[in-house]
Amino acid sequence: MIRRHELADAEWEFVRPLLPESLRGRKRLDDRRVLNGIAWKFRTGTAWRDVPERYGPRQTLHTRFRRWALDGTSQQMRQAAQSQADAAGDIDWLVSVDSTVVRPHQHAAGARKGGPAAPASDAPRADPP
Repeated sequence: MIRRHELADAEWEFVRPLLPESLRGRKRLDDRRVLNGIAWKFRTGTAWRDVPERYGPRQTLHTRFRRWALDGTSQQMRQAAQSQADAAGDIDWLVSVDSTVVRPHQHAAGARKGGPAAPASDAPRADPP
């Protein structure tokens, strides 16, 4: 049974060949279970400590997430998914750039409350006597 925030079988088959092989001697926690836990954490926006135990120890999930981020596995998965979606025409590459100017309010700019305004930076300053 696939739960709401877990990878579907087609998603898993797409990602599985991109994951690195375990180079350690002992058997590690199932990659699909770990990836489902990582996906659950980011899809729900919770902390690592709140990931359900059915995905394994939170330390394992976090360690695997960090390892995959550092060795480029996460980027490789993202690029492969992006390439597949682009080939299928599912991505619209329109980029919009405008010239909007947003000025901060005087209080956000550091104006003093109730006191005189700070001297302008390009105004000549009088030397103290």
